[in-house]
Amino acid sequence: MHVRTSAIVLSVRAHGEHGAIVRALTPDDGVQPGYVPGGHGRRLRPVLQPANIVLGEWRSRTAEALPALTVELIHSRAPLYGEPLAAAALDWTTALTAAALPDAQPYPQLFQGLSGVLDAIEAAPGARGWAGAVVRYELLLLAELGFGLDMARCVVTGTSDDLTHVSPRSGAAVSRAAATGYEAKLLPLPSFLTAGGTPDPAAIIDGLRLTGHFLARDLLHGRAADALAARARLVERLARALG
Repeated sequence: MHVRTSAIVLSVRAHGEHGAIVRALTPDDGVQPGYVPGGHGRRLRPVLQPANIVLGEWRSRTAEALPALTVELIHSRAPLYGEPLAAAALDWTTALTAAALPDAQPYPQLFQGLSGVLDAIEAAPGARGWAGAVVRYELLLLAELGFGLDMARCVVTGTSDDLTHVSPRSGAAVSRAAATGYEAKLLPLPSFLTAGGTPDPAAIIDGLRLTGHFLARDLLHGRAADALAARARLVERLARALG
């Protein structure tokens, strides 16, 4: 097994006295794990910061063995970890990707989606510039893993107009007319997810509530549920920042 490509660092776990097991998302080969000698040491720790872009080279003699991984830094996002809100967004998007995706399965759209979200966080100091992109990435990940929401038409009437809610059971959209009287049992569907545009703070929070329900129910359970702690930190900080 030999893979050499750029990759986004997703997670780093200490292994042994100085080594680390790293999982990184590649453009064409999905999530690739590897053992980095010295990866937990002072020299490589800044390189292996989650959300950094590295040039990785994975080598193993058999498909079953954990590959040895060497890395070179291409682009560092480490300075963003000095900003609590941006740091929470980086922590969550990389933790979600690491927890949800199986190893060695190609997800080129998710690679592009995660790259776009991380670029947006880096480019825009305020949450309004990237929070909507986080919600859209969560929806993309759900769809790529077979848990996509049906937001094209109302599950009750079949109309594609004035869709305002989503059923928490089926993940299908519900129109305003069909939702009347049942709003408390449904999840709000913010319009930026169907019509585009820049979301206002209330729409961002509604979007996070929507995707969070399905992420917790369908993807992040068992050991993967630990990733939800990173999401809780992000949602709390976003709520304060957006006021």
